[in-house]
Amino acid sequence: MFSLGLTDPLNVLALIAFLTTALVITRLVSNVRKSFQEIEVLKDQLRLAIDTIPALVWSALPDGSRDFLSRQWLEYTGLSLEKGLGWGWTAAIHTEDRARCVDEWRAALATGTPLESETRLRRADGDYRWFLLRGVPLRDELGNLVKWYGTTTDIEDRKQAEEAVRQTQAELAHVTRVMTMGELAASIAHEVNQPLAAVIANGNACLRWLAGEAPNLDEAREAARRIIRDGKRASEVVARTRALSRKTETEKERLDLNEAIQEVVALVQGEVRRNRVALRLDLASDLPPVLGDRVQLQQVVLNLLMNGIEALSAVGDRPRVLVISTQSGAVDQVHVTVQDSGSGLDPQSLDRIFEAFYTTKRGGMGMGLSISRSIVENHGGRLWAVANDGPGATFQFTLLPYH
Repeated sequence: MFSLGLTDPLNVLALIAFLTTALVITRLVSNVRKSFQEIEVLKDQLRLAIDTIPALVWSALPDGSRDFLSRQWLEYTGLSLEKGLGWGWTAAIHTEDRARCVDEWRAALATGTPLESETRLRRADGDYRWFLLRGVPLRDELGNLVKWYGTTTDIEDRKQAEEAVRQTQAELAHVTRVMTMGELAASIAHEVNQPLAAVIANGNACLRWLAGEAPNLDEAREAARRIIRDGKRASEVVARTRALSRKTETEKERLDLNEAIQEVVALVQGEVRRNRVALRLDLASDLPPVLGDRVQLQQVVLNLLMNGIEALSAVGDRPRVLVISTQSGAVDQVHVTVQDSGSGLDPQSLDRIFEAFYTTKRGGMGMGLSISRSIVENHGGRLWAVANDGPGATFQFTLLPYH
């Protein structure tokens, strides 16, 4: 007769152990199967969330190659998943932005710092729109970088709004520049008339030296040289006036700020003399070049000088001194200072003088200082004013050096 041998206590224990193990394994398998099902549900939910986020989502390996691109990213660019993975995603970047964008991405990879970059991405139909690329690193418990996660967000509307603001600021800057040049019209006319009068006088002298019985060619040549010199002087005044008056697009370039300031100083010499102002220049000989738009920065200097001259015009009990100086800052900045010994600033209005349409001048628009501050800030600098310890006020602005 067949027997399980359950009369042996050891066999009973073995059977119980076997059945228990089988039950545990069955439950484990069931739990694992359930866990896999739950994971798949979570993956579907995550994929759905990623696909509904109003941004193009991606992830990358520590070497920078993309290992995931969301459905929206693929649909927007028109690239297949195979072409987009790795470094193929760079094909969607505008050719003018590609090298810069890749350099910024490689710099973030090298330092492990979050990425933030603006670039143009090609849409599936061939059009380009501006996007903001953001990427953040994921590290393990030891601090090792194991993954990058990022989004690419459409900022085309913001860029267009920024461009509209920039165009409006440029229009206002041009209007105020033309108005300032109008205020200088009499002085500029005098600056042109002086060399022209000298041209006429030297021309007559040249004719006299040539009309004699024995023409004095040496004197005639010298008179001709003076005509050329004075003609160039008049031409330079006209050229500087036209440069500040014309309407141009912003063109930032490597700029010798001392030279730009000296050109403005030459334009205001008539106003300086008419108002009996002692204008002094203290320009640093070792001043580094800056990155800026010549016309716009000259507008800032011109506005500050004209304000200083006007503040000094009513001074009668002390010397009318106006000083413009430049120097290199300690924190990679270039400083420009315009200091006058005029009537000074009202502490009540010190915080308001840079507001648009705020003015203390009779008939003034109140746009000069506001536009000047906008120009300086658009150059990455700062413009501010302080009251002097003695009479007068000091206006200062900073600019970034050219690298």
